[in-house]
Amino acid sequence: MTDHYFTSRPTSQRRPIEIEAEIRGRRYRFHSDAGVFSSDRVDPGTRLLAECMEIGPADRVLDLGCGYGVLGVVAAALAPEGMAVLLDRNARAVELARANLALNGITNAHVILADGAEAVAPGVFEVVATNPPVHAGNRAVFAFIDGAHGALRPGGRFYFVGRKSRGALTFARHTQETFGNVTEVEKKSGYRVYRAQREALN
Repeated sequence: MTDHYFTSRPTSQRRPIEIEAEIRGRRYRFHSDAGVFSSDRVDPGTRLLAECMEIGPADRVLDLGCGYGVLGVVAAALAPEGMAVLLDRNARAVELARANLALNGITNAHVILADGAEAVAPGVFEVVATNPPVHAGNRAVFAFIDGAHGALRPGGRFYFVGRKSRGALTFARHTQETFGNVTEVEKKSGYRVYRAQREALN
């Protein structure tokens, strides 16, 4: 049986490759392999999110469900005075993400093997970004959204990408219920990027 990218310990035969991608004017290289999400290319939705997420130079960023690390690597590069935490439940993806931090010269980031945002300290991140595991079902995506809310500091920003044909509007509604706000900030080739903000303290 073929592994899903949300399998915790893939058993599919290794097929390592290296991917190159230019994102926000910088060329990145990524090790990839069978058993992880979009193993043969940077997923178009992930690329769109990476291109339009707003990251400040000192932001602390959580890449939730990092796969082999595209969002986290880009976020860390955009936040040289901040840091990024990359998190995934897939052990092979975590191994690759760690390798990709080194491959791209990223020193202000680390990777955690865990199921969700509950594994990180609550209320400390300025940004949480995710291309959520839609094939794992709505409950899993809703848990990502709820976990993102808990991980963000007041005023922090949550970005996610989805496709209308694969539940993006449902996930946007749940984000509205969780955060009290949600805005579509970009769309391209069937993908939509949404942004929500955790309510700031008065």
